[in-house]
Amino acid sequence: MHILIVDDTHSVAETIADYLELEGMTIDFAYHGEAALQLVQDNHYDAIIMDIMMPKMDGITAVKKLREELFCDTPILFLTAKDQLEDKIASFKAGGDDYLVKPFALEELSLRLHALSHRGVRQNIGQLSFADISVDVKSGEVNCAGKMIKVSPIQLTILKVLLKKAPNIASRQEVIQAIWGDESPSSDALRSHVYSLRTKLAEGQNESRLETIHGQGFRLKSE
Repeated sequence: MHILIVDDTHSVAETIADYLELEGMTIDFAYHGEAALQLVQDNHYDAIIMDIMMPKMDGITAVKKLREELFCDTPILFLTAKDQLEDKIASFKAGGDDYLVKPFALEELSLRLHALSHRGVRQNIGQLSFADISVDVKSGEVNCAGKMIKVSPIQLTILKVLLKKAPNIASRQEVIQAIWGDESPSSDALRSHVYSLRTKLAEGQNESRLETIHGQGFRLKSE
């Protein structure tokens, strides 16, 4: 197994590596999230051990980027002294697969790594979905109620924002920022793109799944 250890405490990382290498594993090190992103782009890993509190880029942010930007499907185990429920929830929401609190037994860590490796890579990376609406991020294909629909690049961007926020509301400003950045367009431009997307999502349906919440923004409905 090829393992990446991401931890800014060198003594902890080296202790873990010494134990895992005795079990025949190959180890790489990163001491902050930014270095981990680069290593993952250049290498294949069977599992990643990720600390949370690190300089430059914390573990939660790093895992979100690995999943959402690099489409990394490698199993990730969070290893941290943070043991509050909200920390665990944030870790799993970011894309973690397991969570082990310091201090820990090295034997248990090894067992968890083997279990993650046997489970295999994650199957949902690179796809955004809500109810029966989904987007393949890599190909840009959109599926609604079992049918493929064609959307423009701007409509696809809007839909991605809505899917990430669903079932909550995506503010008008969030949508504008995703499409045009700081160069805000006329109100008619956004309205036109939203209307077109709403129409396409309504094809073959009794009503559109995209609704405008006056004064707040937009959201997707499950039905």
